[in-house]
Amino acid sequence: MKNQKNYMVDTSQSVPFFNHADECIGTGRMGLALQKQYFEQLKLVQDEIGFRYIRGHGLFSDDMAIYQEYTNENGQQHAEYNFTYLDFVMDSYLELGLRPFLELGFMPKKMASGTQTIFYWEGNVTPPKTYQAWGALVQATLRHLMERYGADEVVCWPIEVWNEPNLAGFWQNADMAEYFRLFEESFYAVKAVDPRFRVGGPSICGVDDERWMRAFLDFCLEKELKIDFITRHHYVSEQPAVSGHYSYVKLQSLDTCLDSVKSTRAIVDSYDAFCDMQIHITEFNTSYVANAVVHDTNYNAAYVAYLLSNMGDINQSYSYWTFGDVFEEIGVPYTPFHGGFGLVANGCIPKPTFWSFQFFKQLEGTCVHRSDDSVIVKGEGDVYRGVCWNLSGGDLSLSFALNLKQGEYCLLAKTVDEACCNPLKLWHDMGEPSHLSKQERTLLRQAAQPMITSDSAMNGDIHIDLSPNALVYFELKKVMRQSDRGYDYRRATAQR
Repeated sequence: MKNQKNYMVDTSQSVPFFNHADECIGTGRMGLALQKQYFEQLKLVQDEIGFRYIRGHGLFSDDMAIYQEYTNENGQQHAEYNFTYLDFVMDSYLELGLRPFLELGFMPKKMASGTQTIFYWEGNVTPPKTYQAWGALVQATLRHLMERYGADEVVCWPIEVWNEPNLAGFWQNADMAEYFRLFEESFYAVKAVDPRFRVGGPSICGVDDERWMRAFLDFCLEKELKIDFITRHHYVSEQPAVSGHYSYVKLQSLDTCLDSVKSTRAIVDSYDAFCDMQIHITEFNTSYVANAVVHDTNYNAAYVAYLLSNMGDINQSYSYWTFGDVFEEIGVPYTPFHGGFGLVANGCIPKPTFWSFQFFKQLEGTCVHRSDDSVIVKGEGDVYRGVCWNLSGGDLSLSFALNLKQGEYCLLAKTVDEACCNPLKLWHDMGEPSHLSKQERTLLRQAAQPMITSDSAMNGDIHIDLSPNALVYFELKKVMRQSDRGYDYRRATAQR
């Protein structure tokens, strides 16, 4: 049975809506940026969406080769720094209009106090042997970047200290006191280079997060650390069920999926010193595992649209993890559709969630309507743009009465649903090939495009039908018809 919803939209009012969907995007470890396919996927994302910042792991991991040591002729050991690969990566980001959101981590093997690592690519997650060496590494890196790209530019790059230290896998023993020391040493090292740098943390995920957040803020107060922003991560899936190379997850209900970020906002605002401080969600997605098949689905796109419509209320940014599927946390993927985090599948194939961000990018102007299934903004020239999604489980019909001036309006719609923009289904029907031919890749890219339709809308009334898990972008503008002499569309298309 179709669910019908009718909305009366007062186009003279302004509805609260804070759209930061394009503020930041996630990436795998930084060293992957040296690969051709990585760059091609990122270029596609920037051409079609255009994010402002990019954030990922591995700035100081060994594949970036920044930290080196040598022994001089007197047998004394010294540190030296190699910024060759760092320059390659930063040049490519800036070329695509992206600024780095720098995450300080992981530990270079030669500097590490232990051998514990995480992921296929073995990022070291132990404290430094000496914090003096760590601080010198951080400062040398920042000074090199400032020399190469200009101090006024580089101080605009936010700096986050480490990644998910509340998990023992990411920080040895999840040692809170040791992380706080790392944060303090890093904070002062950065500020000594240039006090204009913005530094934040604690970059925690949703495990014991309330205790960690309060303890972090208490520590900053005690040490009089004037932090610039707060960071945390946000995922909305339950424990995955694993089968072979893949994970199957259940997502939280819409009533509860934002509870943890609301809790963090409340905790931060409970401190006079931190009230209203910016909170950056430096990672978010539906599932937190890199092989969750939900990531490739239309359901994921509709669910993320709901998140994008709400997360700006309490967060300055929310960085989707990740832009693409050149990603190796659990190893190199076996197939193009493997449940990877990315907006883009390997082969430069946009997934449905790609369009969630592309559509929200268009929502510039004054919001005149926001509900659990739709957002509409009024842009320049009285053009109305909106996004709607269907998580109801059945068919959904939405009607919006805008009560505009009498006249002819053009309603343009772009639809992403399981029938017309579903490369996963085509790949399945093809036989789920692991290694795509050129022809298969071309077909999948074609199948990954929204269906574009148009219609005339008298008085600006909008009607949108959505199948289950559908996502629709629409645009309404008044028609100023300028037909050429003698041209008659009805005669041209009349049946004989």
